[in-house]
Amino acid sequence: MNHALRILSLLIVLLTFNNFVEAQVDKTIKMCDNYIIPPFVSDGQEYRALLKNDELAEFNVTFYGGSTYRIAACSGTTEGNLVFSVYDKDRNLIFTNRDFQNSPYWDFKIKNTINLVIEAELIGTTANQSGFAFLQIGFKQ
Repeated sequence: MNHALRILSLLIVLLTFNNFVEAQVDKTIKMCDNYIIPPFVSDGQEYRALLKNDELAEFNVTFYGGSTYRIAACSGTTEGNLVFSVYDKDRNLIFTNRDFQNSPYWDFKIKNTINLVIEAELIGTTANQSGFAFLQIGFKQ
């Protein structure tokens, strides 16, 4: 009986933790949803990572020529605590929101199809903790 009670207690703790994590992720996703609004449409992908301490998330993305895009970056429930940087295949920096007070989004037009790397990192008080990095990419129709 004691063993069954321990297993039941562990299951309750795991379910409670899972619900808490899902709620935090949902809040972060909804925050990014505020930036992918008409005339932008989501590309249908979710770019997310759980970061610990000073870790970086890296996302490889193909952008198609002739399109205007928006990258929205969110972490937690406040703006400005996630830095994202965009690099070409040779790791040349194209853009970083660090130069724009950690703006939560960036709009840009692509002339030719290109593969880019987007890095995301937590900053501020969350940098010494764990947190979710979440990106959404939208394009103009």
